[in-house]
Amino acid sequence: MASVPDISAARNLYGSALAELGALVASLGEPPYRARQIFRAMYRRDALVPAGWSDLPAGLRRRLSERHVVRRPWVAGRRDAADGTRKYLLDLPAGGQVEAVAIPARERWTFCISSQIGCAFGCRFCMTARLGFTRHLTPGEIVGQVAALRADTGAPHGAYNIVFMGMGEPLHNLRGVMGALEILLHPLGFALRPRRITVSTVGLPDRIARLASLPEPPRLAVSLVTADPALRRELMPAARAVRLEDLAAAIRAYGAGRRDRPTLEVVMLAGVNDGPSHAAALARFARAARAKVNLIEFNPTPELPFRPSPEARVHGFLRSLSRAGVVGTVRRSRGRDIDAACGQLAFTGAAAERPAR
Repeated sequence: MASVPDISAARNLYGSALAELGALVASLGEPPYRARQIFRAMYRRDALVPAGWSDLPAGLRRRLSERHVVRRPWVAGRRDAADGTRKYLLDLPAGGQVEAVAIPARERWTFCISSQIGCAFGCRFCMTARLGFTRHLTPGEIVGQVAALRADTGAPHGAYNIVFMGMGEPLHNLRGVMGALEILLHPLGFALRPRRITVSTVGLPDRIARLASLPEPPRLAVSLVTADPALRRELMPAARAVRLEDLAAAIRAYGAGRRDRPTLEVVMLAGVNDGPSHAAALARFARAARAKVNLIEFNPTPELPFRPSPEARVHGFLRSLSRAGVVGTVRRSRGRDIDAACGQLAFTGAAAERPAR
């Protein structure tokens, strides 16, 4: 019988890249293919007990169990919206919690996952920003959200999309996100295609370029909000260090040679960024960036001093973009009644969340 490891001292293997597992098995005198077996067990099969990895020899399983644990985030609570959206409160093995969201569609789920606990970027229209920044998530804490949501929803292998639109700024945690992408895209891991993953960012040109350097870059969405430089600096303090010309160039370079254009995300705020001049400026930016536009309903909350743009104004804005030759869509909110919609992840209602069944 394998001894029970001291969890406080044992190394958590979950989140390890294939190369790291290769170094581990080599140190144990095992052949390289053992690393692939471990990698597949953790990420493809979601098998979290080394003693149960029956394709490994008993001696190796025993040594792994004595010195290591395999722990990923687990569901501490779940709230269900009227439209079928699920918001999760997840406990992290290293301490702390994050929220993630599963959004149902006819053919597949979309998993909205977090990259940080809180956020350092202070966008005025986002509830997560009010939490402040606690820490980056590790690759294991990121992909573990996907595994937890996949298990709870029963989504078949590969029958889901992933959007990095939960808590945090993904490109602020570029190391963690790129490590997670390696596992999500690996054929022995989650085996997702790049087009099934979207990374959303406030727009950090140098880090967009680094994301583009991946062998298989994911889709890119940039939370532009407005192409008026002064207004963007007011709404998004982090934008003060970014010239819109540099951001447009980075987005254009990212999309070069790709079938799918990057997306500009614009949260529509009544009387703030939804006028004719804002539409004209956005159209010019979108053409320069060679990007499409996604207009997003603002989700009101008493803590924030904004209101959603009226529907008629949103559609008028969309028509202005179309006349200027820019492709645009309107994204409807999902899960608003459980504070699971865009910009609402801030642990509100966490105490009322019930354990998932």
